[in-house]
Amino acid sequence: MDYRYILSVDLGTSFIKSAIYDTEGNCHAMTRAEVKSDNSQPGIFVQHGTEIFDSVLTCIRRVTKEFAGDRRKIGAIGFTGQMAGFMGVDSQWNDITTWSCSLDTRYLPYAESQMRHLGDQFLTISGTNSPLMAPKCEWFVNDFPEKASQVAKYMMISSYVIGKLGQCRIEDAVLGSSYITWTGLADIKRGEWSEELCRKSGISTEVLPKIVGGSEICGYLSNRYADVLGLPSGIPLVAGAGDKIAGCVGSGILHSGDTIFETSSYGAVSCLQQEYRPNPERRDYDAIPAFSKDQYYLHRYLPGSGITLKWFLDTFGSGEAGDSRQQFAEIEKKIAALPCGSEGLMAVGLLGGSAMPLNGEIRGSWVGHTWSHRREHFYRALLESYAYELKLTLDSIHQMYPEWNRYTPIHVIGGGAGSETWVKILADATGSEFVRHSDSDAAMWGTAVLAGKAIGVFDSLEQVSDRIRMRQREERFFPDEKNHLLYEKYAGIYEELKRNLQDIYHQLKN
Repeated sequence: MDYRYILSVDLGTSFIKSAIYDTEGNCHAMTRAEVKSDNSQPGIFVQHGTEIFDSVLTCIRRVTKEFAGDRRKIGAIGFTGQMAGFMGVDSQWNDITTWSCSLDTRYLPYAESQMRHLGDQFLTISGTNSPLMAPKCEWFVNDFPEKASQVAKYMMISSYVIGKLGQCRIEDAVLGSSYITWTGLADIKRGEWSEELCRKSGISTEVLPKIVGGSEICGYLSNRYADVLGLPSGIPLVAGAGDKIAGCVGSGILHSGDTIFETSSYGAVSCLQQEYRPNPERRDYDAIPAFSKDQYYLHRYLPGSGITLKWFLDTFGSGEAGDSRQQFAEIEKKIAALPCGSEGLMAVGLLGGSAMPLNGEIRGSWVGHTWSHRREHFYRALLESYAYELKLTLDSIHQMYPEWNRYTPIHVIGGGAGSETWVKILADATGSEFVRHSDSDAAMWGTAVLAGKAIGVFDSLEQVSDRIRMRQREERFFPDEKNHLLYEKYAGIYEELKRNLQDIYHQLKN
């Protein structure tokens, strides 16, 4: 069959997105559908499996309706999306637990307890400072024992959607290898569930899905859902990768030393390295298996960084009419005129705590403001706080990988990359060149590349992504040496500020 198109599905926190690409990387249709969530009480953020699945069906129907090509030439459906959380289903794929991601914080006491007892094992075996599935399972078993007894498999949301679309047997449930780090239950070097971590976390490997590669076919679109979606039945369903790793594939971050920073709801840095060398002192990056043997994406994400920026404008907006994009554009002009360091104002922008290292007590703060500081100073200080986090993480990676060129060019993607001032701040703070791509959705294209490899239309991930990247328009941002020296100083002050505020955070919480 002459397959010319691939359908990508992104299972996001707020929206499901679908897109259809041809094998040259051209997007022929892209749509999205909202996902409902229940956050009616503090600490609760859950999404019902049936509602997520309905949004998936709605989104795929929309994209196939918009698509003008031949649907019979869609060769595969690949999946990306949220990388951390848990969901338990019964033997008939009925949602027992609901989908619970990191924004649902009821599990944190269990996470903190597990980290005290198993923190070193989580880091060295599972590659994480911030396990989610392990403590969430313990939380659910202890707090909802009757419901927990009905669970046949614990999984990620992508596993659930693939299983439903393919009407697979529950024993055939799968989990893509890029998702295993944040379960806290896997041995990332062996690519399998860790008997030691599962035993110490009180979880049987029998209730966990099979771990598969990102380019593995995990099922086929069933007759039932093919009719619902207006697609031919039997289309291969491909595991794909978590959104951060799919974005690496789509951006060509496939060679050792390549680095990318995603400016999104959860801002994140990923650096591809040979071997896994944890930093037990700082514990500020995790390791996610890549697609070549003994390669790992050293990864650090900043919980809710993009959400915090939106929160700031929603809460302290100018009051002028217009949508959020207009608000961002207005404040962008104002922060561009400010000097680095926001004229003596410094922020801690981790309003939802830190994931690496795990610290749920950290909150936001601004320090050093006077009557002369205005709204744009506070906003720029938030941006600078995330730049300090990036710089300190890169320093930590270089400490463990001294052979790596610390000042390698860094690729930047995501919604925040549209801000020239933000990218310049990142370049100045890190001392690295930043490269901005014209690609609007690297994760969706990366998902299509993985799915294309699964059905044989692509031979090599590197060749495909490099070829497509050569066609993209790139903009380069170089650091200002004077600003970089100032930011070096401010980053040290920022680290000291976080450390000194720790006792205050603890007292406020208790």
